[in-house]
Amino acid sequence: MSKTTRATLALQQAGIAFTIHAYEYDSNAERIGLQAAEAMGADPASVLKTLMVLVDNRPACVILPSDQEVNLKKLAAALGGKAAQMMKPAEAERITGYHVGGISPFGQKKRVPTVLEQSAFEHAEVFINGGQRGLQVKLAPRAAVEVLEAKVAGVV
Repeated sequence: MSKTTRATLALQQAGIAFTIHAYEYDSNAERIGLQAAEAMGADPASVLKTLMVLVDNRPACVILPSDQEVNLKKLAAALGGKAAQMMKPAEAERITGYHVGGISPFGQKKRVPTVLEQSAFEHAEVFINGGQRGLQVKLAPRAAVEVLEAKVAGVV
């Protein structure tokens, strides 16, 4: 497994401090984020999942704890929209340039509005996908907000 991805390069270029954590990815896992937390022995609330969504039919990204579900109404409101829906996997892969299970908010092919769930700040550091299946980056939530120019909101 390569430890250099578009995501890790984007973080390095932005001067963001992070560490890389590899784990055994299980393609049959029902909930990928929870499987990652278990494989790394980490608190599921500190392992964040990256979801691609459409808000008023425009692409966006939301990052939230792997043990939570996104509230689409709250997400739409956070981005000034009326309605949100999950993006189809093939479209998410096309827009981000990553494969499902390895979608990172960092280094995506096209920059989209991003929301980070506010509860991420309950942790000094969080894990976020590093741009491939079985690879996570660990960094401060504030650093993620900075590099992504993300909005922080309650979306669960």
